Order: sequence, then C-alpha cells, then structure tokens
Amino acid sequence: MARMKRKNYPLYETTVFRDFRVMMENTAARNPDGVAISYKNAPNDKVVQKITYAQVKRDVRALGEAMMDMGLSGKKVMISGKNSWEWIYCYFALMSIGAVTVPTDKDLPEEELLGIANRAGCAAVCYGGEISQKANYLRENMPEGTLFIAMGEDGVEGDISVSALIEKGHALLEGGSTLYDSYEVKPDELATIVFTSGTTGKGKGVMLSITNIVSDMTQGMYLFDITPKTMMVLPAHHTFGSTVNIVGHYAQCSEIYISSGIKYFVREIQEQQPSHVILVPLFLETLHKKIWQGAEKKGKADTMRKGMKISKFLLKLGIDVRRKLFAEVHHTLGGKLEMVISGGAPLRQDIIEDFQAWGLNVLNGYGITECAPLISCNRNLYQKQGSVGMPIIGGQVKILEPDEDGDGEICYKGPNVMLGYYDEPEATAAVFDDEGYFRTGDYGHVVRNGDECWIYITGRKKNMILFSNGKNVYPEEIEVELAQRIDGISEVIVYAGECVDHPEKEIIVAEIFPDAERLEALGITDVEGYFAEKVKEVNDYLISYKHIGHVKIRHEEFEKNTSKKILRFKIDKRV
Repeated sequence: MARMKRKNYPLYETTVFRDFRVMMENTAARNPDGVAISYKNAPNDKVVQKITYAQVKRDVRALGEAMMDMGLSGKKVMISGKNSWEWIYCYFALMSIGAVTVPTDKDLPEEELLGIANRAGCAAVCYGGEISQKANYLRENMPEGTLFIAMGEDGVEGDISVSALIEKGHALLEGGSTLYDSYEVKPDELATIVFTSGTTGKGKGVMLSITNIVSDMTQGMYLFDITPKTMMVLPAHHTFGSTVNIVGHYAQCSEIYISSGIKYFVREIQEQQPSHVILVPLFLETLHKKIWQGAEKKGKADTMRKGMKISKFLLKLGIDVRRKLFAEVHHTLGGKLEMVISGGAPLRQDIIEDFQAWGLNVLNGYGITECAPLISCNRNLYQKQGSVGMPIIGGQVKILEPDEDGDGEICYKGPNVMLGYYDEPEATAAVFDDEGYFRTGDYGHVVRNGDECWIYITGRKKNMILFSNGKNVYPEEIEVELAQRIDGISEVIVYAGECVDHPEKEIIVAEIFPDAERLEALGITDVEGYFAEKVKEVNDYLISYKHIGHVKIRHEEFEKNTSKKILRFKIDKRV
C-alpha cells in the first residue's frame, strides 16, 4: 500500500466560506455549468437528471424567498424523506433564511416523528411523498396552522410542493421582493437540531450552528482530497450524510449522484462510475465479504491472494499494478472508483488492508453528531494502521483519566463542537469538562509525534464491561478478533451476559449471527459446535479476563438503525 511517511505531507486546498449562501455563490461562480446534483426520477430510468451549480443557486434563492414569504424565517422546520434534490434544496434554503432545520429519519414510527416535532416546536414539515400517511398523522396531531410542504409531486393533495414554491419564489423575485436577499445570515446561532435517538421525548437534540457545520468541512477538507464525483448512499438526515456527503462535496464542486437506494447500489455504481464513495463500515464489510465469496465461487480466491502478495511486494519498489491485477474487482465497482471514506463506526483493519491491496484507498475516519460530525480522518497518502486519523485543522484532542495503557475517554475541542443539547442544560453541562472539552463517550488513546496527533479508539464507554475485579473489557476489541479469526460470521456482538440461574456470575457472551451461505460452502452442519470450538481458539489469543464464556447463536440479523449501526440496547442479554 502506498503511504507517505513524511511528517510534512502538505495540506490540500479547501474552500473557505461563511455560510450556505456564500457556498452556493462560490460554486456557481467557479463552475456554473458543472453538475452539482444528479439523480434518477425512478430506479429503472435510463435518463439521469442533472442540476448545475448555477441552477441550484437560482432555485434555492427562489425557494428561500417563497419560504420567507410563508413566514418560516426563525421557525423550526422538520425535514423527513428519502434522499432527493428536494431534500437538499429545503436544507440549503432553510439554512439560508434563519430557520432551524430538524432532520429526521423517515422510517421512524409516526408517533416518534410526532414526538420530535412537538418537542422541537416545529411550525412546518417538509416531507417526502413516500411518507404521506405519516404526514397526515402529523397534520392531525400537530397544532393548527402547521405548514406542510411536499418534497416531490406525490404529496398529499392540497399541500404545496417544493417545485411550486420555487416557481412562486421566482415570481416574487421578479416582482421586486427582496426578503431573501436582504436577510443577513447569522452563522453562530442555532441552525439545526439533530435528534440522536428515535425514542419519543428521550433522545437528545444536538444543537448545531452553521459555523459548526461549515468549519467542520472547511477545516476537515484540508486533510483529504476528494474526487470529482461521489454517489450518495448515506441518509441525509444523519450528520455524516448532510455535512460530509452534501455540504463538504458541494463546496468542493464534487458531483453528488443521489442513489436510488441501497438495493440498487451495485447496479448504480457500475452505471454512474463514481470516483469515490462514503460508506458506513457495515456496508464495506458486506461488500468485502461478497468480493471474497464471488472469488471463491469462481475458484479464483487463491489466485487473488497470490496477486495481493505480488502487488504489495511491487508497491515497495514503487510499482503499482493493482488495478490491472484486480480488474474484475474494479469492474464490479464501476471501474473508476479510487477511494472510500468510512466513518460512523469502527472498521476492521483487515478489511482496509484488503481494499488497499486491490487498489482502493480506504480512509478511516471518526466523528460524532455533537461534533457536526467529523473529528479526525486518515489522509489519502498518509495513514496509520488501526488509527482513525488526525484531528481536523483547529481541533484539539486530549485523553481524560488515562489508565496504565494510556486509554481513557477521548475529549475534543474545536469550532465544530455543538452549542449544546436542546432544552437540556444539565445534560449539556455533563458532557463538557472544566476546560471546555467535549467528552465523546469513546475510550481510546493518542500517539503524538511532534505536531502530529493520531487517535486510536478502543470502544464506547457505555458498552464497556466492568468486572468486580476492576478489569475493564471493551467489547469492540473482542468483536474484531472474532470477525477476523473465524470464518462464517455475518455479525457478532459481545456483552456481559445476565445469567438467569446464577445472577452473581460474571460472563462474557459472544452473540453470533452466522453467514449461512458461507457455512454451507465450508460444509458446516453443526453450527453451534463449530462456533463453540472456534471461539475457544480465539480465547487462546486473548488475555484471561477477556475470555468468552458463552456463545449464543441467533437466527436473524441484529436490529439496526438507518445508519446501519446495531442497536445494542435491544439485545436480550439473558443466558
């Protein structure tokens, strides 16, 4: 793998901008006819719709004018729907007129959407036509006078659409209205509330300003170099999707193709040929597994392993033949894919190494909603094994109460740190230390080398297992060992089990969702016996207090949120 070892690896160029309006003005001036957003009206369409930077600027100005005419400036507005150009337009426009956006997961039950809308005090709802029934439920239960705007032409009859609002806005502007143009954006004030949980009335509302979001991208983009075209798969309501995939790429004039959905990913990546994508680890893990399974089915797995050894050796001599050796892998991924940015959860190092060996650069990063979200990232040509990279420019990291190994809670300070939790001053105060550092809840350590600071994550504080003997166990570490050393695991979660018959007994449980297809290929029929034996072998690699005492086989995959994170709190831990 080609890695730069120089400390003075130069910063990349970035685009500095004050707010969303300035961002749109910059891109329209730099690349007016360039494609900003592309998409299909339907997954099976042959024609790809394209919107230029100049058009986005014109349309968002008109949409903002119409929204101000409706009285939405200074109001809280929920945005809930699938990824679409309308979602992006609403987000840009509302952020440009002093409204407060409340992005929410369209897949939440209607009661939870209502709970968030009422808790935030939303005066309007921008909804996707695919959740029209939920929109009607909100209409029936929210205060009279709440405005409903359809993102698409398939909304509820009587609700105005984004397209109609844009048309109305253009007419207002032509008639001399100056509401949008005369409004002065206040970048340091509350601009968005992102709820971290779907539980009605219990999830924390992370309050972010435009400065939080803008600084996260202007400072973050110094570290890594994105390519001319990406494909958006991440949900827009998540900060990884809205900040990194939308704002970060739009500001850099990288075309954003809006995927029709995960089920169309392979077909669309071949059709659209993005040069890089942003994915969560679970998606990369699945892709990695399918590549190996495909190679094994064709009898090419051994040849691939030999090719990887050859390519690694040649790379040390400065010869890169990876795209030729692994042409089939690249063809599967569209042929132009150069890089994958991964974040949102830990990514196994062996997966990173395999993709690198095939000629695909994987940049492992680290973020959290409260930091808008990017905290750190590995660089295109400068990476450290096992690390989630260096803090973005202007960010400061320290480890709170480190143990003898240097592990402690990762704390961060920077212009991208949230304003606080909505309507929860006590919870806000609890996550900041005396020096103003945000306590992330993640445990890990840092390695400093001169001006460099590399972050290594051990696990989440809330997942940590604390035994009566004082030993701390981080489940994530053991999960990585199991996934890397045992063939046939689809998903695995490690936790402290609750023994029904012996409640005083302390036991580590590994709950495994098997890869049925892989086990069948291996000729495994006794699934429980197979994993029990393999886990014993893994225990030999682990220190005694980390030994797994019980293996639990599940018959369906773990429940996940829309960011594809496993919902650990929903696991039945009784054994």
